[in-house]
Amino acid sequence: MKLWLLIGVLLLLAVAVLLLSSRIFFHLSLNRRGHDDQIVLDITALFGLVKLHYKLPALVFEGFKRGLHVKLEETGVAPVKSAKDEETNIDKEDVSEWIEYGKKALKATYGLRRWTAETMSHVQITKLDWSTNFSLGDAAGTATAAGALWGLKWTIIGWASQWVKLMRKPRLFVVPVFEDTVGFSTEVDCKGRISAGYALYAVLRLLVRAMQADEGIRQWKDIIREIRSRRREKSAA
Repeated sequence: MKLWLLIGVLLLLAVAVLLLSSRIFFHLSLNRRGHDDQIVLDITALFGLVKLHYKLPALVFEGFKRGLHVKLEETGVAPVKSAKDEETNIDKEDVSEWIEYGKKALKATYGLRRWTAETMSHVQITKLDWSTNFSLGDAAGTATAAGALWGLKWTIIGWASQWVKLMRKPRLFVVPVFEDTVGFSTEVDCKGRISAGYALYAVLRLLVRAMQADEGIRQWKDIIREIRSRRREKSAA
């Protein structure tokens, strides 16, 4: 009996070590052509046992009052298959509320900025392609803007490299289109990964940091409660 119990414990430990040594993979693609936008995020974890798919097929600016209209499609296997569609508007009030939530999270968690930096430093970017085609309707202006856009892209990549690990050199493209009409299209293809073991470790550290703050756990509960209440109010409106 003791032998079978020992074998069972060893098997559980082996499975735990195997799962924790696995990696969480993500694939983010962003496309914008004219007025059409599409953002897709795929997350795969635990050797494919967990698969999440998020698609943002609609992103429409409806004026300063109504803000940005967003449609989100969510599907996944984790391990129960699920599917959910959601539509909402993001306005100035929503942005202000999320800034306030961020301030509250900083107060509720000891060293949240440091935790964020340390966690992001373990994210490995294995692929980053960013291509942009555009025309300003004027050849001289388009040529000048192309140089400025190159500089802007490399500045953004330089800033991002301070937070995450770039495993390969990013491939950036700027294609000026010399036409009489104004046009713009951009495409971003990004793949990355993080250790499942470190992701779990980061979550545990976040809980510890929340407990170190003055009433941190209670403050986090209040934040989550406020967010859920706000989402219900928007859904009912």
